[in-house]
Amino acid sequence: MIVKDGIYYGAGLGAAGILVAWLAGPWVSAPLWLLAAFCLYFFRDPDRQIPAGTVAVSPADGKVVAVKPESPTASRISIFLNIFDVHVNRAPIGGVVCNVEYRKGRFLVASREEASSRNEQNIVTVQGDGTCVIFKQIAGLIARRIVCTKKTGDRVAAGERIGLIKFGSRVDVLLGPEWEIVVKPGMRVAGGSSILARRLDREEGHGA
Repeated sequence: MIVKDGIYYGAGLGAAGILVAWLAGPWVSAPLWLLAAFCLYFFRDPDRQIPAGTVAVSPADGKVVAVKPESPTASRISIFLNIFDVHVNRAPIGGVVCNVEYRKGRFLVASREEASSRNEQNIVTVQGDGTCVIFKQIAGLIARRIVCTKKTGDRVAAGERIGLIKFGSRVDVLLGPEWEIVVKPGMRVAGGSSILARRLDREEGHGA
C-alpha cells in the first residue's frame, strides 16, 4: 500500500519524465523517473501485526537514539527516521486523543538531542486504560511537513495509523513510571509492531 501523497508525487514526476523524454530524449528524463520511483518507495505503507497485551508500540520505523528521563515522572524514547524508513506514524497505545498541539520551531538534524525540544513538532496525547502517553512528531533538516489525521476526541487503537512526517524526521514517546521500557539506544524498531514498553501495573492480556 502507498500513501496517496506518494501516488501524487510519483504521478507528477512520471508525467514530467514523459514530457522531458519526448522533448529531449529518454536519458535526459532518467532523473525524473528515478525520483518518481523513490517517491513511491518512500511513501510505502505496509500492514503491520499489532502485538497483543498491555504494551506501548513504536509509533514509527527507525533507530532508537535515546532512552532517558524527561522529568521526575516520565521517561523519553527517541526514534530517528532516515529517508529510507517508512514514515507513516501510528498510535503507541489505544485510547482517546485528548490533546493535539502544534509547535513551531527549527529544522535541526533530527538525530541530534536538541531536536526534541527545538524543532517544529506536533504533540499528541493519548489517554487509555488508566495511563497517558505523549508522542511527538518532530520535523528534521529535510522534513518540512508534519501530517496528523487525528483530532482531539478521536478514539484510536494501538498501532492505528495517525499521520506521517515527510522525509527524515524524529518521533519521541513519553511514558510514565507505570511503564517498563524494553528498548535500548541503537535498536531498530518498526512502527505498530515493535514493543517499546510494557505496563507494570496490569496483567498481560488486558486490553489497552
